[in-house]
Amino acid sequence: MSFQTYAELWRIPDVRRILVLGLFLRLPMPASAVIVTLHVVGPLDRSYAEAGLVSTVLAIAMAISAPWLGRLLDRLGLRRTLLLPLAVLPIAWSVAPWVGYLPLLALVAVAGLFTVPSFSVVRQVMIRSVGPGKRTAALSADAVMTELCFMTGPLIGVLGASYLGTSWALMLSQWLGIVAAVGLWLLNPAITESESVDPAEATASVPAVAAAIPAAVATADGGAAEPSSRRWRLPTWVSPGVVLLLAGTFAASLILVAEDLGTVAAMRDFDRTTYLGLVMAVWALGSLLGALIYGALNSHPSAAMMLVLLGATTMLAAIAPEPISFAALLLVSGFFCAPTLTAALEAITSRVSSSVRGEVMGWHGSAITLGSAVGAPAAGFAIDMIGWQGGFLLGGGLGLLISTAIWLTTRRISKPYPEASGLQAE
Repeated sequence: MSFQTYAELWRIPDVRRILVLGLFLRLPMPASAVIVTLHVVGPLDRSYAEAGLVSTVLAIAMAISAPWLGRLLDRLGLRRTLLLPLAVLPIAWSVAPWVGYLPLLALVAVAGLFTVPSFSVVRQVMIRSVGPGKRTAALSADAVMTELCFMTGPLIGVLGASYLGTSWALMLSQWLGIVAAVGLWLLNPAITESESVDPAEATASVPAVAAAIPAAVATADGGAAEPSSRRWRLPTWVSPGVVLLLAGTFAASLILVAEDLGTVAAMRDFDRTTYLGLVMAVWALGSLLGALIYGALNSHPSAAMMLVLLGATTMLAAIAPEPISFAALLLVSGFFCAPTLTAALEAITSRVSSSVRGEVMGWHGSAITLGSAVGAPAAGFAIDMIGWQGGFLLGGGLGLLISTAIWLTTRRISKPYPEASGLQAE
């Protein structure tokens, strides 16, 4: 184990710049989640269920847009892809805080469809900037920064809503992300190893972004459009191994949202809701520490192994008899949260060509979003049926089932992509 790897990563200019820029790109997400809830139940005088519907609409829109925008990244490059979000988001987020509930829903849906693919961009730059031997450490460093965003974002959102009002806080938090996106457009870092040619030259046959959208949708692998008779074939990157790893990502996300709801229910059952924020912080701290240690390891456990550990420790939290032991078990479970997602992403990207990495990372993001969208009602049902323990048992049990399928399958049917592993194609 060597933490010196992180110092070496920080000395790489592109890594340093994209990590800092990524922090500002992502902060609006957790901050706005809190602000939107306060805005809907406060100034708009709606229920918490209606506030939750806004979050659900945004999640669905982002799940739809992630693979599509990822494919545009592969085809058009970073700058031309960012023109779409930079044209739509300033308008949507300047108007949304000042309208009624139904127009807010519509504008949130539009904004979600054109959200800057920050997670995909940051990770692609990280992977491109380091050698294969440091890829896991790079993705772990990104996971640490993501955890910091989700630890500080809600606090920033609450403070902003308290001192500025929810409307101004929502608009300003989203404009922070828009300004960061403009910075990303100006910086224009390369996102693939082979990006030595200007993306505009590589797509000279496409005169404008709007003209490229139908071609991007019709193209399976980021290359030229296929004849109509082959248009509906699966993308070339699709393999049983990649599909199972995406399923593992879905399961990990489902586990996390099940733990989230289960923690709220547990602290209410323990009659210690005043300590809920502290317990959540302990859980996030475990995830942050886990990401740091996982990236510093010389040999990294597989995604299937990490999902097994995440599922098992999640189920273990269900036996806690009181708040202190519950927080301790949650810390242990949190230790495997970020590393599980990192291991799955590293395994996925090592199995595909860099020419389709943006699209694949988009599907990875969609798997996370859909896992949250499915996990929330499923965990809620389990909690209603058997108590707060139901969320942990359901999430952990599904994680163990899916990790077993991955464990038995990925070793036999999927190999790392030659360019990612440094090997020559057979």
